[in-house]
Amino acid sequence: MIGIYDYTVWLTYASLLSAGTGIIVSLAGMGHPYIGVFFLLFCGLCDAFDGKVARTKKNRSEFECKFGIQIDSLSDLVAFGVLPACIGEALLRNSTALAFIHGYIKYESPWYCGVLKIGFTAVLVLYVLAALIRLAYYNVTEELRQKTEEGVRTSFVGVPVTTAALLFPFIMLLQYLTKTDISLVYFVGIILLGLGFLLKIKVPKPGIRGILICLVIGFAEFLFLLFSRIFIHLPFIR
Repeated sequence: MIGIYDYTVWLTYASLLSAGTGIIVSLAGMGHPYIGVFFLLFCGLCDAFDGKVARTKKNRSEFECKFGIQIDSLSDLVAFGVLPACIGEALLRNSTALAFIHGYIKYESPWYCGVLKIGFTAVLVLYVLAALIRLAYYNVTEELRQKTEEGVRTSFVGVPVTTAALLFPFIMLLQYLTKTDISLVYFVGIILLGLGFLLKIKVPKPGIRGILICLVIGFAEFLFLLFSRIFIHLPFIR
């Protein structure tokens, strides 16, 4: 078989499988965005360690290294680009606030109703495009950097796509904390993060301490979301 299947790529494959499952779950039936977000958190967990695990194998060939880089970016596009967009699409089907706006506009003018749907969809699709551009830019600049520098980079240009793994679960958690349908905030987050992917700003690369902080935040989000999902019933959450 083509490809590589040793332990250096297992976490990347796990992230992709989680993202694919999250996409299917989010869009199943009327949509289940509040379940799909758990798969997004797991993708973030896998991404936090996949590179470090891969680098523990000292005798990797050039092909293995480049293969790992390529599948990491492809997996990140699905996990932190497509999956958040699918969660947003599922929100469009579930949100009472968005349904009210949709119904009101449809009652006032059916034509504007279609424009609203196209607008929300365009936001999600453009977010995926921004993630694609961000990842491609990173790959090219990293390849050029490695020809002139040694070691790992210390900063990123633009907001890393993996930020989605913490931002969108937090927005989902706000639904429970405020007990109000704030689905529109999710789309504001999509717009701002998508712009952040493309801004030419320098973002420090987190070290071990930064990664641990992100893991603690992600684990806390997971626990709060799980607890809220089980014990708190909200009328706009399936």
